[in-house]
Amino acid sequence: MPHHHGYRSKTRDLFAKPYRRHGTIPLSKLMVAYRRGDLVDIKVDGAVQKGMAHKFYHGKTGRVFNIAPHAVGVIINKQVKQRIIQKKVHVRPEHIQKSRSREDFLIRVHENEAKKNQGSREELKRQPKGPREAHFIESKLTEVVDQMPPIYKFDI
Repeated sequence: MPHHHGYRSKTRDLFAKPYRRHGTIPLSKLMVAYRRGDLVDIKVDGAVQKGMAHKFYHGKTGRVFNIAPHAVGVIINKQVKQRIIQKKVHVRPEHIQKSRSREDFLIRVHENEAKKNQGSREELKRQPKGPREAHFIESKLTEVVDQMPPIYKFDI
């Protein structure tokens, strides 16, 4: 029979829940407050069939643009051939989580602001890792050992 490319085709492993993580969803996942402009990661939960995003968007990060009574609108960049299109997807809150991609950046910004306020003149920009310093490798062997195969003898 012909293969049907349905909405959930080829998602057996993609939407499967990990070992010992089956069952009801914790309420804390539904109680998260999303606001417009928040960065969210789409992570489809296979246990909830309503409000799923398409499998293409699983694992993508987007920005919240709309809050509906039962769903959250997310804008995601999608590359189609050589152009990037902004797609609007409405997803239930069970299938999204707040993104942690900017945490390191924000921590670095706060640290740099604190250093500026203290008046330190050190370089605040991240610097690439430089070359390693020159060094000699000390050998544990002090003498050279010659190894020769045993001489073959003819027994006559």
